[in-house]
Amino acid sequence: MTRETLAAEFEQQRGRLVAMAQRVLGSPADAEDVVQEAWLRLERQDPAMIDNLGGWLTTVVGRICIDVLRSRKVRPEAAYDDEPPELVVSEDAGSTPEDEALLADSVGLALLVVLDTLGPAERLAFVLHDVFAVPFDEIGQLIGRSTDASKMLASRARRKVQGAPPSAEVRRQQGAVVDAFLAAARTGDFAGLLRVLDPDVTWRVHTPRGVIVRSGATEVAAKAQRGIHTKVVARRVLVNGEPGIVAWDPSGRARSAMACTVVDGRIVEMVSVTDPERLAAIDLPAPPA
Repeated sequence: MTRETLAAEFEQQRGRLVAMAQRVLGSPADAEDVVQEAWLRLERQDPAMIDNLGGWLTTVVGRICIDVLRSRKVRPEAAYDDEPPELVVSEDAGSTPEDEALLADSVGLALLVVLDTLGPAERLAFVLHDVFAVPFDEIGQLIGRSTDASKMLASRARRKVQGAPPSAEVRRQQGAVVDAFLAAARTGDFAGLLRVLDPDVTWRVHTPRGVIVRSGATEVAAKAQRGIHTKVVARRVLVNGEPGIVAWDPSGRARSAMACTVVDGRIVEMVSVTDPERLAAIDLPAPPA
């Protein structure tokens, strides 16, 4: 295989590799960097030594992704870029077959919110198998685990991401936590806010000017408490299959859409979009009458 042929075949694989890396890392910019690094490594290889280019590239991209994920554990601020998550918003009418379908369809979207709770090996095993159908024996070779161990990692990650999936009772409990947050924010109940926020909660707000990050229950509660002074109406909805919140101003214009991650009765992460252009692209329910 000549260098020109190798480059042409790499370009044919590029789209798949970027998609894979973005699913694992949750960042388009990081995904592009990973694939570029894979190309640089490919340039240093003897083409005659590569029997299966697609498999070789999958392995290389996967290993680079693991390195990136491990570095994020040391430098957590590197885990995100400024791209807001894609949000799928619907009415929260209880656990119905339609809700289950929405949850299944939105797993890929919700990865941007929840994948950071997974370890690097869990994350890679889950994405490669459940999203890209890579066999577990190949995943095991990539991450240095047995086939059975890779299956267990993917299964554990799947339970964390999908909630296995959440039962009607679990969904009701999660919704009640978000309702309690809303009620406390409406009345400025600081203690009530602290009761439903995890001590290490993170709130990322995607505004027209960039991303604002608030960390810790005290800081998040203080910001939410100030909502008592704003003239908005808010209610609970489903965002990416989980309880969330949409807020409208008195004219009925959407002001924000928020995804909430609830674990063990407390909100551990909130991701909001307040950029009007982004909100306009989301299919939102009508404001309360």
